[in-house]
Amino acid sequence: MKRIKKSNKLKLFLMNDNLKFTDENFVTQLTHSTYEAGFYRVRFYAVNGRPSAEQTETIEDYYYYPSGGTLRDRHFNIIEYF
Repeated sequence: MKRIKKSNKLKLFLMNDNLKFTDENFVTQLTHSTYEAGFYRVRFYAVNGRPSAEQTETIEDYYYYPSGGTLRDRHFNIIEYF
C-alpha cells in the first residue's frame, strides 16, 4: 500500500478531496487521466485495498477499463463494474 506523499499534484487532489471514492471524483479523475494500454489510472483513499469515500492514510492506484466497464485494484482484481 502507498502512503500519502506530499507532491504538488497530490496536494492539489487532497485540497479538492478528489481522492474520496465518489461518482463525481471518479469522473473528474477520468477527465484528467491519460488512456494507456487499454485503461485509465485513477487514485483513491483506500481501506483494506478497496476504494474509500472517507479520507484515510492510504492512497491506492486503481485501473479503469472502459471496454468492460471495470475498475481493478493493483493486482488487477475487479473491484467495481460501471
